[in-house]
This record gives sequence, structure tokens and C-alpha cells, in this order.
Amino acid sequence: MTISTDLIIYIIVFVAVLLLVEGIYLTVFGKSISLNSKVNRRFELLEKGGNREEVLNQLRKEMGQHLKSRQMPLYSILAEKAQKANIAFSPAQLIMVMMLLAMISFVGLTVGTSTSAPIRLGIALAMGVASVFVWVSNKAKKRMAMVEEQLPDAVELMVRSLRVGHPFSNALTIVSKEVPDPLGTEMGVIADESAYGRDVGEALKSMAERLDMQDLRFLAVAVSIQQQSGGNLAEVLDGLAKVIRARFKLFRRVKAITAEAKWSGMFLSMFPLGCLLLIAVTKPDYYDTVKDTSVFIPACLVVAGFLVANIFIMRSLVDIKV
Repeated sequence: MTISTDLIIYIIVFVAVLLLVEGIYLTVFGKSISLNSKVNRRFELLEKGGNREEVLNQLRKEMGQHLKSRQMPLYSILAEKAQKANIAFSPAQLIMVMMLLAMISFVGLTVGTSTSAPIRLGIALAMGVASVFVWVSNKAKKRMAMVEEQLPDAVELMVRSLRVGHPFSNALTIVSKEVPDPLGTEMGVIADESAYGRDVGEALKSMAERLDMQDLRFLAVAVSIQQQSGGNLAEVLDGLAKVIRARFKLFRRVKAITAEAKWSGMFLSMFPLGCLLLIAVTKPDYYDTVKDTSVFIPACLVVAGFLVANIFIMRSLVDIKV
């Protein structure tokens, strides 16, 4: 029964620190930093009194700070996902948040459990790192999904702006005003960079590489080619918008078709681990009669190997590339 209580406390503490990350983030940077916010972060910074150049420098620093810090110990596992999620915390601040959450977890485990101090310390450190990793991963996944969904509408808005006579730089400004975050702020930064003299095609290519998104690469290439060789950019972007929307529909269709297989694979991978955990909680002495035999440890290693192989095999079976 003690093990069961401790397990519940571990889960509660982990969920608490996971929610605490989001609370700290929103407290430091304001509600507009949230992905479901209707407030454009760039506009909010401008309304707070920052001039255009200061806001541009701040946003560019936030957008590029994570990939520049990939050599930092421990942080390398987070750099790429933090870049895609556009976490406003600097790498040093993110590591400090990990340590803070680890301390809070240690206090919670000390109050709620009777586990020895070294084990509590190890679990607390794991919770601090894991909570930030899960939070950043979810942010990155949600943000990239929103950018993919917003991009066809944004390109079509560019097309309409170009057809009524606006230059492409003004079309980007209109997109930054009409499209909500995250794509609104991204396009606003490109519009500001263009106003200060940076090549638009280069700025779009930089954003595409930073987000590692193929549809944005198509957009950057289309704009660069039109700048070099001329042509009707509105017609090119109109065709591109149709291609992006068709690709998006195809991805959604494949995702829907493979959803059952993915959940089946996840269940088959996690079921043995869940059974093992349930046995440990409900009947801790289940293996007492065999754990002292000579074959117990080798058998456990073999079973663990099969479980790990099962996870990778099931993942490869349902990971369909389009």
C-alpha cells in the first residue's frame, strides 16, 4: 500500500511541476505568448511602447537563441524543439527553470514520501528535466501544427493583396495584421526586416530553415525565383497555395487513416509496462520466489530487450512517410 501511495504522489508532483512551467511562462511574458491567444505578440510589444527596431531585435533574438546554444550540456536535447516552439525563455533561463522545478519536486517528494534522500534527489532531477522537455515538445508540436494550418490562408491573402496592386512587402504586412499568431508574428518580423533592407527571399528562407518546414521552403523559393527572373508572383503564389492546401489535406487524411494503427501500436508497446507497474503496486512480493535464482536477472534483461525492440518495431510500422 505504501508503494501505491508513493506512486500517486510521484504522479501528482510531476503533473504539478508540468503545470507550473506554463504558469511561470505566462507570468513572465504575459498571456499573448500563449499559442491560443488572439493577441499578436508583436503588436502587444509595440503597444507597450517599444519602437519597431527594438521589437524586431527582441523577436529575432528569441527566434534564434536556441539553435545557437546546442553545444550547452543538457540543453542540446531541447534546442531543436525549443527553436520550433519559439520559447521566449533563453537557454540559461530554461535550465534554471529545470533546476527550480527539480527543487520544488524534491520538496514535494520529501513531504509526501518516505523514500531515501538520494532516490528523491534523482527522481526530482528527472522530473525537473522531463517536465520541461514534455512542455517544450508539446509547445513545438502545437505551434508547428498551427503554422501548417495557417500557411495556406496566409498565402491566399498575399495573392489577394498582390492582385489589388499592393507590393509584396505590403502583402506581408497585411498578413502580419490579419493572421493570428504564431504565423502573424513570424510574417511581421519578415516585413520589418524587409523594411530595414533585408532581402525578402532570404528572410523567408531563413524562417523555413529555422522551422524546418517544407511548405515554407516552397514559398521562399517561389519568391526568390520571381525576384530574379520576374513574372506574375500572384499567379505563382496562387498555385502554391493550392499545392500547400492539397498537401495539408493529404497529411490530415493519412493521419486519420493511420490513427487506429498508431493507437494500437502505442497500446501494445505500453501494455507490458503497465502490467509490470500494476503488479509492482498491487503485489510487490510477486517475484520474491524467483528473484534470487541465477536466471532471474538474465531473463529480465532479455524481456527488457524484447520490450525495447517492440517499441521501435511498432513505431516503424505506423510511421508512414508522405
